Amino acid sequence: MKFFQVKSVEETFQLINENITPLSEKVSKPLFEALHFVLAEDIEVKENVPNFRRSSVDGYAVKAADTFGSSESMPGFLNLIGEVKMGETPSRMIQMGEAMYVPTGGMLPEGSDSVIMIEHCEDISGLLNVYRQIAPNENVIAIGEDLRRGNVLLSKGTKLRPQELGALASQGIIEVAVFRKPIIGYLSSGDEIMPMETEALELGQVRDMNGITIGSQVAQWGMTFLYGGVVKDDQAELERRVRDMIEKVDCLVLSGGSSVGTKDYSVDVIQSLGDPGVYVHGISIKPGKPTILSNANGKPVIGLPGHPASAMIIFHLFGKAILDRLQGMELEEKQLTFARVTKNIPSAPGRTDFVRVRLFEKDQEWYAEPILGKSGLISTLVKSEGMIEISSENEGVYKGDLVPIRLFQ
Repeated sequence: MKFFQVKSVEETFQLINENITPLSEKVSKPLFEALHFVLAEDIEVKENVPNFRRSSVDGYAVKAADTFGSSESMPGFLNLIGEVKMGETPSRMIQMGEAMYVPTGGMLPEGSDSVIMIEHCEDISGLLNVYRQIAPNENVIAIGEDLRRGNVLLSKGTKLRPQELGALASQGIIEVAVFRKPIIGYLSSGDEIMPMETEALELGQVRDMNGITIGSQVAQWGMTFLYGGVVKDDQAELERRVRDMIEKVDCLVLSGGSSVGTKDYSVDVIQSLGDPGVYVHGISIKPGKPTILSNANGKPVIGLPGHPASAMIIFHLFGKAILDRLQGMELEEKQLTFARVTKNIPSAPGRTDFVRVRLFEKDQEWYAEPILGKSGLISTLVKSEGMIEISSENEGVYKGDLVPIRLFQ
């Protein structure tokens, strides 16, 4: 095995897709507990939505032909015969020359084929003046137009957001089969790393910031985080702690010890955990080049750089992709927003750069101001709200360019 042969960002995502096998264990969750879980099976529409013709506006149910030729200068006239109340069936059907008031969402009476908006009419003591013509089916939601019985409502692998839960509730579904959420274990390594509760640091020591930043990302994504503490630079101790932790979790994250320094044992320990082993050791990216990704007997292992900013960015990019895949989701590149960059940003060809930015609005347009500083500085992350991705084919971006932004969420 030859380590530290860097992969491109695109190759890394492809290898993640090939090496991560979704968890197969299913659990049943009531809707109120299913937010952010991933569906374990397809769900079909059981009932048409709506199951009756309904109005999409406040207006009057009519026969469209009765409005033909109507205008501001030559209105049409219809007899107003009553109104439809929400949740009730209309008391009678519409005949030629008649209209019935119907609120938004109300059921259309039989005989009507369209709804004219209330703004285009005037009720004068039961005589409805119509000031424009409408087409058949205008402002009408047909039976099954929203959801049609027999169609797939939600596919296996769909992450349940509030809108998906609402769609399930519309069908009377109160419980769903979902994949179990993964448990993510974490260890920091390094003689210089101290627990974050350490009150007084000696020269050369730093507190473990990565444990809380990585753990908070995991919690933000709705998964369970198991913090294993700090391990000193001792290969036997690191191997013992890693083997103990990986038995308890579905994915193991290590921070520190991923470069080619003499005391960096992580890659050897990770490789020893199981087959097929390390498939990425080094990514052509800044920050975060010395990243390790491994598959240890079906369990993902992620070796993050020690610098807090680099670790958080790498976990945001590749850790999220691994955990999504582990939950049965397909990897999809989704652009979150665009903004105009406020200054030139150079980049080295052959390497993907992620530049932290602050976003602000000016003249009804969004702008991205680069937060410049050395890649390991956590302060640049605190000041930023997202990242510009400069692909390996480009030598940078110019001031005023419209660039894609990945938001920190």
